[in-house]
Amino acid sequence: QLQLVESGGGLVQPGGSLRLSCTASGVTLGYYAVGWFRQAPGKEREGVSYISDSGISTNYLDSVKGRFAISRDNAKNTVYLQMNRLKPEDTAVYYCAASFTMPGELRIGERSFEYWGQGTQVTVSS
Repeated sequence: QLQLVESGGGLVQPGGSLRLSCTASGVTLGYYAVGWFRQAPGKEREGVSYISDSGISTNYLDSVKGRFAISRDNAKNTVYLQMNRLKPEDTAVYYCAASFTMPGELRIGERSFEYWGQGTQVTVSS
């Protein structure tokens, strides 16, 4: 059974950086596409970034393009979300999600993922 644990959240000033980690246990994450999502208070959950099993294909929410970077280290069973130039509107609980896929497939959207972590809080404030 795949379990996902997010870490790396916290409080950061506007313009700062954080790196989130999503570590899997129970399976080899290298067979799974992964997505990062976020949910701010009073708002719907939205997809932030996605990565294919090999890491070759990625996708980003327009508002984070050029500031966030998704990557993975399958040897460590971990996917990362590097977040730079953070803004107050990036404040949210960030979740990672995974789905077993065909090789090279990129999954997009909440409904494409079966396994979810518990989330980590990111707060951007001065």
